[in-house]
Amino acid sequence: MTSHAADSSPATNVARDDHARDDHARDVSSRGDAARDDTALDTLIVGAGATGLAAAWTLAKRGQNVTLLESNDQVGGNLHTERDGEWQIEHGPNTVIMKPPLYALLDELNLLGEAQPANAESTKRFVVLNGQPVALPMKPLDALTSPIIGWRGWARLAREPFIARSTASEETLAAFVSRRLGPRILGRMVDPFVSGVYAGDPARLSVQAAMPRLAAMEQEHRSLIIGGLKKMRQARRDPSPIPVEWRGKLVSFPQGLQRLTDRLAEGITAQPTATIQTGCEIRGIRREGEQWVVEDRNGRQWRARSLVLAVPAPVAAALLRPVDERLAKPLAAIAYPPVNAIALGFREQDIAHPLDGFGVLIPRAEKRRTLGALFSSTLFEGRAPAGHKLLNVFIGGRQSPEAAVGDDATQVSRVLGDLRDLLGIRGEPVWQKVTRWPQAIPQYEVGHLGRIEALDDALRAYSGLHLAGNWRGGIAVGDCLENGRLLGEKLLAAEPS
Repeated sequence: MTSHAADSSPATNVARDDHARDDHARDVSSRGDAARDDTALDTLIVGAGATGLAAAWTLAKRGQNVTLLESNDQVGGNLHTERDGEWQIEHGPNTVIMKPPLYALLDELNLLGEAQPANAESTKRFVVLNGQPVALPMKPLDALTSPIIGWRGWARLAREPFIARSTASEETLAAFVSRRLGPRILGRMVDPFVSGVYAGDPARLSVQAAMPRLAAMEQEHRSLIIGGLKKMRQARRDPSPIPVEWRGKLVSFPQGLQRLTDRLAEGITAQPTATIQTGCEIRGIRREGEQWVVEDRNGRQWRARSLVLAVPAPVAAALLRPVDERLAKPLAAIAYPPVNAIALGFREQDIAHPLDGFGVLIPRAEKRRTLGALFSSTLFEGRAPAGHKLLNVFIGGRQSPEAAVGDDATQVSRVLGDLRDLLGIRGEPVWQKVTRWPQAIPQYEVGHLGRIEALDDALRAYSGLHLAGNWRGGIAVGDCLENGRLLGEKLLAAEPS
């Protein structure tokens, strides 16, 4: 249930993404001749997803001569909203989490007034247990009686503060959770969470790479329970600097998440030293003296002192292989499983479940191939016509990539077969849309940190070349935006004074 994961651009190929775009998309056109061979830019950024846009905005507002290239006909990468009559869906991430960096960015872009917090019911989340959706406990007393944890789970959790720290340099998330919290928590809570966020396999993901704060908590406090309690007390003493009504809220916009990337593009192109070029299918990059040269499939060239590739790892690997195999190899080793997002609209009376929550996750032990479903029309107003409900269902992922194979009718039939009894679906959908991501979310699997280290070692030989994207530093939209900003600040600091 990929609610707020993001990438710079979908990793379908180097050239472009063939997902259909609707008239909701903004046509971001460049100003001036940005493809002149004789003019070197301060910075050239390839990839106008969340990371690339944030980096470009940071540079552009400070007067840097920056051009942003995007292979698609619109910016935003997989942050793409589509409206069809009164139905509105997200092809990629559905929400962002309001944290201080995002709050500051929205304030800077004058978007706080448009931000749409998720409905209060979104705090409730369901996990399937023995064929029934069960609400995750939100309060301590509820947790004590929750069948998801059960007395066996609590007996195992009681031992956690007495378990020693691991001395291993790297450990799978499954091994980490099983060792500290027990197999019940792993199977009933962590496995569906990982499938929903990463579309991943906890037996392959590295806890140090995918959830570094969890691994660090064990090393710092020995116990996750003790560390969690200490962090809760610290949060009360030192609250977040953003207004309390926004802290940790799930957020979108009435026009969808694409509003955020559109606004970033507007801000960038409003600067006299910045341009955005869409429809640029990059063919190759090379180093000439102190400049980087980028060429697209139409023969246009751009030159810059600094080059940022803010694209998915497979795209970056293909572009960098002619430059240096040492740069390409670690990037090509990052797995991207397929995920399909299937939006289904129903008449309200055709779903028995009240859909009174964020959504439902389905553990692998339930023997269903669907990863989960977001209750989109519950999350935000304006996503479905009156008297109707909208689900956004996900299928595929690292553990069941074959489930994403099949035509649209097969995909719809497959997820309906998994959801009918869970949600009491009686009728057929009156509206549907299948979005395919053949390479969806990068997997921070065992060996990931070593791959990133090898990449950074090789990168030191190439002055002015920078690589970014959701394959490092976090997959969430907020992570990508903040990592892009930090990269922009790093480039500004490196400029001669």
